[in-house]
Amino acid sequence: MIDLQECRKEIDEIDDQIIRLFEKRMKVCEDVAEYKITTGKRVLDPERERAKIQGLCEKAHGEFNILGAQELFQQIMAISRKRQYQLLTEHGVEEKKDYEIVDKLPLEHVNVVFQGVEGAYSYAAMRAYFEEDIHSYHVKTWRDAMEEVSAGRADYAVLPIENSTAGIVADIYDLLTEYQLFIVGEQSIRADHVLLGLPGTTLEDIRTVYSHPQGLAQCCKFLEGHPDWKTVKTENTAGAAKMVSDVQDKTYAAIASREAGEVFGLQILAENICHNDKNVTRFIIVSRNPVYEKNAGKISICFELPHASGTLYNMLSHIIYNGLNMTKIESRPIPGKTWEYRFFVDFEGNPEDSAVKNALRGLEAEANRMRVLGCYEVNM
Repeated sequence: MIDLQECRKEIDEIDDQIIRLFEKRMKVCEDVAEYKITTGKRVLDPERERAKIQGLCEKAHGEFNILGAQELFQQIMAISRKRQYQLLTEHGVEEKKDYEIVDKLPLEHVNVVFQGVEGAYSYAAMRAYFEEDIHSYHVKTWRDAMEEVSAGRADYAVLPIENSTAGIVADIYDLLTEYQLFIVGEQSIRADHVLLGLPGTTLEDIRTVYSHPQGLAQCCKFLEGHPDWKTVKTENTAGAAKMVSDVQDKTYAAIASREAGEVFGLQILAENICHNDKNVTRFIIVSRNPVYEKNAGKISICFELPHASGTLYNMLSHIIYNGLNMTKIESRPIPGKTWEYRFFVDFEGNPEDSAVKNALRGLEAEANRMRVLGCYEVNM
């Protein structure tokens, strides 16, 4: 019978040899990095790596070992590249900076656009983020808001990007890749839905309730307690409140925000009607200018990958290896490319941190296309 302890002892001896050889190889890689720093040669040479791995796999025996050798040396080479990126940063070899660092964003005497109408949650997010002394106006669609900033008519746009219960706003992710705008801030707003009606209205008067589909869904338990009420979907919650105000019919009510009730002169008929008290929407603030505040602590990027096995892992490993905390990853189909996707990633860090510089350097070098969407401070 095979002696397990002897097998473990032999494995330990082999592992000791592997460690020594690994460190020896990494020392040579550092010499390679010194050469590349001197000559300006790129760290990643994909053709060289493919040929090298193919040659090594040909020396392995058996299908399992061939696949294992391929994975092993892919990881070793990926680790070597990460060390080379670190050395580039340590030697002060800087990538071109596309962003301007400022102490504080200009938030007064600016033009701010949002989608919807006054009283919408976008409006509430704008009021929470900006100073009082601004000029704000609304447009019908998110694309319209992007157009206003892109054309220079607005300095900032406030756009919803994620809801804690409904998930991402996919259209916003697509628009971020279409327009060369930059995320400069973030604001989260709790969706505190209330039932609004004309002054003097009682619950017994109500026959029809208007709201956005999400507003109706998020208050479904409350609505189930009133089975005789008819529900009607609208484009947004604030629009529902405006409609009730305009029609002046006491049989109509709207599910919307408190702000919408204040804006349109409506009375709160019922509070705490949302069955999820942690229903939060995250908004981004976008600008035409690529700037970030020096105390920014979050970075959003998007990238496209070679359509090959392991490429997503290799990309994310730059974030993991540099000790950065990834807070979100999403994917969206790339138009015109069947079954190929663009990835959106958020992680914590400041662009001046060496770990962030290393990660961004590696991500940009190894993606088909990579773009920093923004660096910003998180406001809750």
